[in-house]
Amino acid sequence: MKLEGVHHIAIICSDYGKSLTFYRDILGFEVVGEHYRAARDSYKTDLALNGQYVVELFSFPSPPPRVNGPEAAGLRHLAFRVADVKAAAEELERKGVPCEEVRTDPFTGREYTFFKDPDGLPLELYQA
Repeated sequence: MKLEGVHHIAIICSDYGKSLTFYRDILGFEVVGEHYRAARDSYKTDLALNGQYVVELFSFPSPPPRVNGPEAAGLRHLAFRVADVKAAAEELERKGVPCEEVRTDPFTGREYTFFKDPDGLPLELYQA
């Protein structure tokens, strides 16, 4: 088997409207498909970044909260490549999204910072 790439990342949110606004209006994802599934009382929304399908945003009634600390096994965070980490972090801050201090990766020498989505999912900005 030869994997060709990552097809998408699925994210379950607790407040669909709040998360959709965050990913669409703050991070700049484009909605390429939005489907309400009555049998599950949930949405499945496909989001693209720069024309590439990347995220499936799911809503389910009363999902359990994410474990944030101590770190649990499983997906740790989702990282986005940006040309200028400091400028991107400043833009998020202006939009009301707090970011951690910009740091330098000791292995690559590239800058990065973390922030969180409305459900506390850790997201990262990483220098291209």
